[in-house]
Amino acid sequence: MQVIFIKDLKKKAKKGDIKEVADGYAENFLIKNGYAVKSNTKNLNQLKYEQQRDAKKQEQQKEDALILKKKLEKLTLEFKVKTGEGDKVFGSISVKQIKDALLKEGEKIEKSMIELDVPIASLGFHYVKINLYPKVAAKVKVHVVK
Repeated sequence: MQVIFIKDLKKKAKKGDIKEVADGYAENFLIKNGYAVKSNTKNLNQLKYEQQRDAKKQEQQKEDALILKKKLEKLTLEFKVKTGEGDKVFGSISVKQIKDALLKEGEKIEKSMIELDVPIASLGFHYVKINLYPKVAAKVKVHVVK
C-alpha cells in the first residue's frame, strides 16, 4: 500500500514522503497512530498544497532574515566595562548581554542564534555572528569601552 507520511517517523520517513509499505503495517501502525494517510488524489493534492504553502512561508522567512541582516549590520552595540591595570577587562561580554542590548535596540533575537567563537574580554571593536536563517548570518559590531 502506498502512504503519505504526515509526521516524521524516526529512521523511516519524513513528513511529506510517499512510500510503499506493507498493508498491515500501514493500517495497523502508520494510519492508526497518525503517522500517515492512504495515498489517493485528495491526499496527494493536499500534500502538494501544503508543500507550496511551506515553500512560500520559507521564502518569506528568508526575505525577512535578509532585511533584518541589513538592519543589524548597521548597528554598533556599546558595552561599558570595568578595567584594571593595563586596561585589562574584568570578566567578558556574554551572549545574554548581547541579546539584551539587541532587545533594547528593538530586535528580538534568541540566545541560540548568537554565536561567540571566543569570549569578548578586551577593549575595542569585535564582531559577533548572528544566525538568522540557514545560510543567512549577520555580523554585529560590538564596541567594548571602559
